[in-house]
Amino acid sequence: MGDYHVVYKDVEGASTQWDDIQTKLGNLPPKPPAFKPPSFEPAPDQDSLPKDKSWVDNKTEEELEELEDDPDLDDDRFLEEYRKKRLAEMREATKLSRFGSVMLISGSDFVREVSQAPPDVWVVVILYKEGFPECGVLMECLEELARKYPATKFVKIISTDCIPNYPDRNLPTLLVYNNSAVKANHVGLRSFGRRCTPEGVALVLCQSDPVLNNSQSGSDPSRKNVIEGVRRSFIEKVVAQHEDDDDGSSSD
Repeated sequence: MGDYHVVYKDVEGASTQWDDIQTKLGNLPPKPPAFKPPSFEPAPDQDSLPKDKSWVDNKTEEELEELEDDPDLDDDRFLEEYRKKRLAEMREATKLSRFGSVMLISGSDFVREVSQAPPDVWVVVILYKEGFPECGVLMECLEELARKYPATKFVKIISTDCIPNYPDRNLPTLLVYNNSAVKANHVGLRSFGRRCTPEGVALVLCQSDPVLNNSQSGSDPSRKNVIEGVRRSFIEKVVAQHEDDDDGSSSD
């Protein structure tokens, strides 16, 4: 019959007096500290967290609409009013940013797309023909402005589709419409200075009215703010070009 040895195991980290003496004398290595599991903290319940303006700001338009029947918001008049305001702002931004390119229209589209445009929308119309270099130069400028100012409507139409027998010598021509009326017209590329640039075209368009709208300043930005933004953009572009030229010369 074999020998059986019973081994008694103490609680992890515990030690006897004898072990303590041997450890002090250096005969035994220090005992590691007892394992202590980290305290458990349940994840916070998002629905139980206090709701404030930042909570509303982080919601999408669809989520804000779903909150309309939330009983918690019914008890908080401030949050409910703020939700409505935020939803209105998001819908307005979506409405203002509905353009963003130069759209081709025909003569039959003109009344619907230009004359009947909403009164808060400025419409820039370019009369052009294919094969005219001056039309191509101005069109490139308008494409850039259309991307930068998506709340302004830009359209292009073949000149004789818009006005029968319109003289080619007047191309390109820009017409500016608002509230069903012509507010300005600019005939020929020379109307935009010796060198036609997007910034130069923008300044001419905004000489008397806030034609350009980037949708960041609301539906009725002041002419002064628009022109200031155009000038700032022009300065930034010039500085960037000079930096590129300096980098190119230094690499040579």
